[in-house]
Amino acid sequence: MTEDARFEDGAERPLRLRAEDAEDLAVVAALVQDAVLPASEMRWRRRERRFVCLLNRFRWEDKAVAEARGRGVERVQSLLVLGDVMRVAQQGIDARDSETVLSLLDVGFEPGEDGTGRIVLTFAGDGAVALDVEAVNLTLQDVTRPYLAPSGQAPSHPE
Repeated sequence: MTEDARFEDGAERPLRLRAEDAEDLAVVAALVQDAVLPASEMRWRRRERRFVCLLNRFRWEDKAVAEARGRGVERVQSLLVLGDVMRVAQQGIDARDSETVLSLLDVGFEPGEDGTGRIVLTFAGDGAVALDVEAVNLTLQDVTRPYLAPSGQAPSHPE
């Protein structure tokens, strides 16, 4: 019988990261690469000026440990919250379609004037969400315990 991993196994704690500039954002982008989510798990809270995604994030930070211990690789549910969002535009995504599962490829930043800019979430299959922001203000927080990745494999990106 296979048991899901626990944070206690590695004396780990759930991730809780904050990005306040393009350099920070690059770290978060690496950690959320290959996250999957139903299209319906993205919300723009216009009045709060927040955009929120509930991701099933591949635990890249645990991959080497899992392989060394001979156990399966893991995913964890995480909240990706972007603040100071002024405008959202989507391409190739129907956010009301709960059947569509998106695979996040990248989170990029296009700087504007005085700290403003555009954060772009790029998904497999030519989908994208562009968020015009007053500043980089993003958090990534794990909200569940890790679980064995259903595929049993790490995502791969053959050239």
